[in-house]
Amino acid sequence: MHLAYPAVLAALLFCVGLYGVLARRNAILVLMSVELMLNAVNLNLVAFDVWLRDALHAGQALTLFTIAVAAAEIGIGLAIVLMVYRNRGTADVDRLRDTAEAPRGTDEKAEAAA
Repeated sequence: MHLAYPAVLAALLFCVGLYGVLARRNAILVLMSVELMLNAVNLNLVAFDVWLRDALHAGQALTLFTIAVAAAEIGIGLAIVLMVYRNRGTADVDRLRDTAEAPRGTDEKAEAAA
């Protein structure tokens, strides 16, 4: 099998994931897009491992590490998204910016105006 087929498929998967991260507003869809990007990396790691005929199978070992990191990321990410959804009633990424603390000078100005 040629290396070009899985490499092109991985590039397409990565591009779809990147588009999802940049264009989506729902936090769960952003997490799914990150998973697509990680799966594209996994596909490349395994494809190059098979193509290079590595005796240590380093590509497959790194793929297992990437899968473990992705599982942890999804677990923590979904917990955060569910907590925000319970508190705010939405999982919209643009509205999550409201949860950031206000800059240090604005509270004093608001108190002085009142």
